Amino acid sequence: MAEKILPVTLFVSVLLVLSVDQASSDESDHRYRQGDQVPFYINKVGPFHNPSETYRYFDLPYCLPDNATEKRLSLGEVLNGDRLVSGPFPIEFLRERNSVPVCKKKLSKEDVAKFRAVVHEDYYYQMYFDDLPIWAFLGMVEFDKRQQRYYLFNHIHLNIYYNKDRVIEITSYTHRNAVVELTEDKEVDVEFLSTVEWKETDVPFEKRMAKYSQSSSLPHHLDIHRNSVINSCMAVLLLAGFLAAILRILNNDSVKYANDEELAADQEETGWKCIHGDVFRYPKHKSLFAACLGSGTQILTLTVFIFILALVGVFYPYNRGALLTALVVLYALTSGIAGYTATSFYCQLGGTNWVRNLLLTGCLFCGPLLLTFCFLNAVAVAYTATAALPLGTIVVIALIWTLVSSPLLVLGGIIGKNRKAEFQAPCRTAECPREIPPMRWYRQTIPQMAIAGFLPFILIQTELYYIFASVWGHRIYTFYSFLFIIFITLLIVTALITATLTHLQLAAEDHRWWWRSFLCGGSTGLFIYAYCFCYYYTRTDMSGFMQTSFIFGYMACISFGCFLMLGTVGYLAALRFVRHVYGSIKCE
Repeated sequence: MAEKILPVTLFVSVLLVLSVDQASSDESDHRYRQGDQVPFYINKVGPFHNPSETYRYFDLPYCLPDNATEKRLSLGEVLNGDRLVSGPFPIEFLRERNSVPVCKKKLSKEDVAKFRAVVHEDYYYQMYFDDLPIWAFLGMVEFDKRQQRYYLFNHIHLNIYYNKDRVIEITSYTHRNAVVELTEDKEVDVEFLSTVEWKETDVPFEKRMAKYSQSSSLPHHLDIHRNSVINSCMAVLLLAGFLAAILRILNNDSVKYANDEELAADQEETGWKCIHGDVFRYPKHKSLFAACLGSGTQILTLTVFIFILALVGVFYPYNRGALLTALVVLYALTSGIAGYTATSFYCQLGGTNWVRNLLLTGCLFCGPLLLTFCFLNAVAVAYTATAALPLGTIVVIALIWTLVSSPLLVLGGIIGKNRKAEFQAPCRTAECPREIPPMRWYRQTIPQMAIAGFLPFILIQTELYYIFASVWGHRIYTFYSFLFIIFITLLIVTALITATLTHLQLAAEDHRWWWRSFLCGGSTGLFIYAYCFCYYYTRTDMSGFMQTSFIFGYMACISFGCFLMLGTVGYLAALRFVRHVYGSIKCE
């Protein structure tokens, strides 16, 4: 049944995400005749060093147009903090404007102080013209011998490049001599001006988004990504060779004892062979363990689907909200996988209260995520930032969780409960558990987790920096093929190193490998969260309570998701390894 659910879920997921993505694009087909009004929207403003702290453009004392209308946004755009409003002036196709007045306004002392504060904090604005992004700073600061002088740009100059009847590129710049000084606390009269120039280009429409990814495709960036992939592949080969050597030794040992029964009977069993009666003893807190495996399997499936969409070109640069929309839709549609995996495994371990296990599975990841969201959304509301979700969006997400995610979770749980499968153990479990000998400190759980998580983290550190710079900065990330290779090597390295540590644990006559393999596999998630602190304090100039709480709050949820996903991979690798090892010896 699971094999049938997965392809159907993939097909429906891709179909829904693509349809949502198409619905979020502008109504225009991007073809215009001379004099047609081209869609022009102002989005948001915010301090350059705090990407999550953004506000509505007209929260600042700019001139509010009489006919300003808000653009209808998709779910992902709202989650991304976008709030598009019609631009401060109309732009018609192939119609130029030369220092045309937009509006005049008398700034009060409070308005001057507000503008001066945002100029001091390097505020920028973002606009969209025919779905092409535009950025510029609101003002500038100059330093002289006595004081800092603050200036507000009051003249925006747009250069628009077109090819026949389509817009290809837009650039914006401000005149350093077209400024208004805001240094003193006094009323100021401001006249805002705009200039629009049209220039012809031979760049085809299909390549108009290429310029936004060129900065990330420079040769030295490509070399960095290639070296990262090569290092990851080398680590996989080394670990695979090491594990293959271990398996060869174990197989030779098993064959020797299987062929010489007298030797096997006379010689006292030691090491991993002496705990064959305990190695498949079910773990403590098996309901929580099954819930972790179910949630981890769901997140792993979700990640694979996201990579598929990225590789087919859905997440091109500045496709507003497409990634967040995909995450919400795919998480809801893959809930059945979590319910099926958790409940079927829980029943295999002899569990009877499958309903409670299903509730635990549904709340294991969503619970912390919901608490984090409630806190951070309250912070955004207090800051009046665009990151604060409107009530309608919260209702939509609640309906998706109630009408899609929860029913699929229950359906998967019912299918898993009725599977009637038994846990496959090559050895019978003894009635009394064997006493575990004292362990040295480096064989304890915490040191083993540190060892298991450090190597995979080192392999992904380079790509992790670029991802952080994209999610928590202004860099564009487009190397999805490199990232997918790194992801695959991460899974393989996690599986190999967890299986190796499981062998060392069993050789020390410690049969408590179930939880240990999960914790060791997922420990890379803890390193990712630790890297978040390093990135925040050494790589950025972020400041303020809102930005700080957002990066550490949401990264805690992301790291927890990585912990569950990689922990599941580690356990499955350890289970396959243990079954292979103990399936090759005679267990009485």
